[in-house]
Order: sequence, then structure tokens, then C-alpha cells
Amino acid sequence: MAGSPTCFILIYILWQLTGSTASGSVKELVGSIDGAVTFPLKSEVKQVDSIVWTFNTTPLVTIQPEGGPMIVTQNRNKERVDFPDGGYSLKLSKLKKNDSGIYNVEIYSSSLQDPFTRKYVLRVYEHLSKPKVTMGLQSNKNGTCVTNLTCCIEHGEEDVIYTWKVLGRAVNESHNGSILPISWRWGESDMTFICIARNPVSSNFSSPIFARKLCEGAADDSDSSMVLLCLLLVPLLLSLFVLGLFLWFLKRKTQEESIEEKKRADICRETPNICPYSGENTEYDTIPSTNRTIPMEDAANTLYSTVEIPKKMENPHSLLKMPDTPRLFAYENVI
Repeated sequence: MAGSPTCFILIYILWQLTGSTASGSVKELVGSIDGAVTFPLKSEVKQVDSIVWTFNTTPLVTIQPEGGPMIVTQNRNKERVDFPDGGYSLKLSKLKKNDSGIYNVEIYSSSLQDPFTRKYVLRVYEHLSKPKVTMGLQSNKNGTCVTNLTCCIEHGEEDVIYTWKVLGRAVNESHNGSILPISWRWGESDMTFICIARNPVSSNFSSPIFARKLCEGAADDSDSSMVLLCLLLVPLLLSLFVLGLFLWFLKRKTQEESIEEKKRADICRETPNICPYSGENTEYDTIPSTNRTIPMEDAANTLYSTVEIPKKMENPHSLLKMPDTPRLFAYENVI
């Protein structure tokens, strides 16, 4: 049974499965431009005849252990290829972007029917530059600024992850993605926005962006509203002021006239004989005699007196000025 053909077939199938498992694993590596990367290789093959490294099906280097020569197929790679510590692991220096690709290694041995193989995938990335932030369309209504911020890398956007940090609120926030929608009202506490860009080999930050400076248009819009409000209120307030001033002067004039009339009335009560009269009617003052008889006029014993009544009093202070021409005469007989 041990030497039957069926037994050998089973052993061969198991060996192929084991060999396929070992050879089929793929290892992913990353590197940066101008950097270096090492392709680790550990083999349990005891007797190694030769090792061949290929890059995208193109031979890269061939080595023969135990003092054999190392053959590098391309001259530009001679200074870039190395096997540190005398092992089989390949170190590739001065990486370039076009070094990204699939690398294979094959170990040939007389003890193996098929070569032992291992596959690697290398991705070479650039060191990220400072992210650039651009602002989308901005809307300023009622003092509120609404816009979008977009973060981008000018070169090397492959596998870049963007994150936004929002500082200035009670709790600092983080937002994933290259676009950050913001809404900030003028008068609120200032906010700071920072974009963080990462790739597998580096990260970088944008310059901080302040909401107050970004949304200056919102302040202008708010100021415009205030200016418009002032333009509407100033004429109204000025009209009210002029009307109030007019009413105050009118009231003051009325009070002055009332005081003047009161003064005139007081003067008339104190000196009734010099108050003006509304007409030019003649008034007579008769002195009755004791015996109710009119005596004969005696020219030698008759005394004449004249009473003058002014037409109109123009000024209380000129009451003593009397007209020169008499207006009315009265006669008194003295017995």
C-alpha cells in the first residue's frame, strides 16, 4: 500500500496544495518617493540554486547563493538594489512613482519540482504638500454666512483621506471628507477650520481658516441693513423733532401772550382811569346840588374844569402821556 501509485498521487496533491498555499500569499508594501523599501523573504528551502526577482514580468535581479554572481538586468537599478545582512530579502532604494507595481520572487532548487514563489504589491506615494482650501458660493442673508469649503492636494491625490477639524465651539468637531459645509452667524464666537490630508506615508495640515475673516460679507450685509434702517429712521426722527420744536414754540408764544394779557388786566384793575375804552362815547359826570335847583350862572363864582380821555392806550409805560387836544369838556358849577 505504501508503494502503490495511489499513495504517491495523494502525496503529490498534498504537496501541491501546501506549495500553492505558501506561494499564493500576497504581501502589500508601501513606500515614499526617494525612500526605500525591503521585500522580506524567508524560505525553508535548504538547497537554493538561484533566486530571481521580477518586476511586472520584467527580470530585475538574479542571484546565486554561496558566492555566485548577482546579475542586475538594468544598469539604472545597480545602485538601488541591495540584499542586506547577506540574506535573500531585496531592498530597493531611491524609489520613484513608477516603481509601484507587482514584484515576484522565484526560488529554484533541485529538491523542488517547481520553484518556490512569493508575490508582493508595492505602492509608492508622494509626501503630501500643504492642502489648499477653496471656498464655494457664499450666501449672506440676515447676517448669516453659508458656504462650502473644499480641501484638495495639488499633486499626489492617490489614496488621500481628508478630515476637517472645527475649533471654537463648546465641543471640537471632526468631519470626514474633502467638503465641509459651514453656517456661521455674525456676532457668534469665532470658529477655526483646519483641513488634514493623509496618505499611507505622510500627512499635512492646511492653514487655519477663521469664520470671522471668511464671512466678512455677512458683516457687510448686516451693516447694509443697519444703514438702510438708519436712512429710513433719520428722516422720521428729524420730522418728529421739527414738529416737536414747532409745538414748543407755539405753546411758549401762547403762554407769553396769556401772561401779557394778565399783566394788562392787572394794570387796568389798579388804575382804571387810564385804561382805554372801546369807543369814543361821551360820558358826563353830574354833581347834584343840595336844594335840587339849578342856580343862576354867576360868571364871577363859576369854576371850569377839563377832563381829557385818551383814545387808546398803546403802552402801559406811557400812561402819563396825554394828548394835547381835548376830546371832551365838562363843567362844574361851584356855589
